[in-house]
Amino acid sequence: MKKLLMASAAMALMAGAASAEEIKIGIILGFTGPIESLTPSMAAGAELAIKEVSDSGLLLDGATVSAVRADSTCIDAGAATAAAERLVTSDGVSGIMGADCSGVTSAILSNVAVPNGVVMISPSATSPALSSADDNGLFFRTAPSDARQGQVMSDILLEEGIKSVAVTYTNNDYGKGLADAFEAAYTAAGGTVTINAAHEDGKADYSAEVGALASAGGDRLVVAGYVDQGGSGIVRAALDSGAFDTFHFPDGMIGAKLEENFGDEIDGSTGQHPGTDSPGIAKFTEMVGDSFDATSPFTPESYDAAALMLMAMQAAGSSDSTVYKTKIMDVANAPGEKIYPGELAKALQIIKDGGDVDYVGATAVELIGAGESAGNYRQIVIEGGKVTTVKYR
Repeated sequence: MKKLLMASAAMALMAGAASAEEIKIGIILGFTGPIESLTPSMAAGAELAIKEVSDSGLLLDGATVSAVRADSTCIDAGAATAAAERLVTSDGVSGIMGADCSGVTSAILSNVAVPNGVVMISPSATSPALSSADDNGLFFRTAPSDARQGQVMSDILLEEGIKSVAVTYTNNDYGKGLADAFEAAYTAAGGTVTINAAHEDGKADYSAEVGALASAGGDRLVVAGYVDQGGSGIVRAALDSGAFDTFHFPDGMIGAKLEENFGDEIDGSTGQHPGTDSPGIAKFTEMVGDSFDATSPFTPESYDAAALMLMAMQAAGSSDSTVYKTKIMDVANAPGEKIYPGELAKALQIIKDGGDVDYVGATAVELIGAGESAGNYRQIVIEGGKVTTVKYR
């Protein structure tokens, strides 16, 4: 009888293990392309949250979670759409953490996510146009819209006493949207934009673009581009020609590569990217240690994007996007117990027990409107060739 009972118990355990769901989360970022130096840390941030949840054994009665990576290229909408389609149809992902750049994010949303009913949470797509995208309630983002960044950028420059600027932007949804938002805020506050001109990525020589910018003049050059692409080309050409020696850098230009490319040549330059000094970022940085760069732009946002998706599944009792999409705003906002990085198991248990959570995460998450971040920014200055924090806004 004892052997029979032991055998029965073993069979029950095996049946339980066999029935545990295996959930896959797609991570689609530009592992090649104009922000390729930023995406390794972004992916690692999301995968940290996925591992934390999977190791807990608390998601949906013991579900395991794994990540599947795909390359958005950041700039090739066709390639990004094909990669996302493979994530959904071949890999069977239950949600997509990404994409990164606004143009490919929009393409994936309309061509893959909406037709297949798959949730997307982007940590870095900031185009204001995404706020009104036809998304069937499937799209969210943990980075704020550039409508907010444009205002913050204007405030910083005017507070610095910069009354006139030339603007160059990468010729895509991100660059155009940010440049327009900035110009509207800056001119409304009394600043002057001498020129607002697009540049194409992938060129070997930007002397003609810099010549036009220099002719227009301005106290500083705003470069709304990509650090691994044309943005850095513009800066190099401006420095070499003596056209400008200080710059203002939005989020797509800030990262270790900026320091690597220019060092103290750009001392005195300013900028901003999404960031916060909340208790959550300190916890996240401590968790990460030296595994990857926890402070790299959009890395904390990537951890938060993956965490929100998985907590919403727990709240909905389902990994089906069409079911759990309605719970993302609930777990992101009050009321509920505040949840920080490293506390995802605690959150899953609270939800399982019928309680509420208010996910603060690494970036002081608060989702508003169409499911996007209310927005906090880290203001930076280049000093001694290093990106240095001035304050948070």
